[in-house]
Amino acid sequence: MSQPPSKSSEEETQQKARRENVLRVALTSEARQRLMNVRMVKPELAASIEEYIVQLVSSGKLKSEIDDDQLKELLMSLQERKRDIRIRRI
Repeated sequence: MSQPPSKSSEEETQQKARRENVLRVALTSEARQRLMNVRMVKPELAASIEEYIVQLVSSGKLKSEIDDDQLKELLMSLQERKRDIRIRRI
């Protein structure tokens, strides 16, 4: 016999649904597609971007939808800078 889901899992499901709704409203379709692609490759980066967007919406600082170019800028600003290592031979 299966046990009924616990309250915490129900709350997590509801919270995830609210988060998805906020992202659906805040992002254009191209930006959502890019975020899904990033989520497949770098889930930590996608999670931080999603959290940032949810915070912007909840605080009322987001005036319009985030398009693909704006999402690219957010990704570049939050992505860790890679060190450029060059080997010079003498």
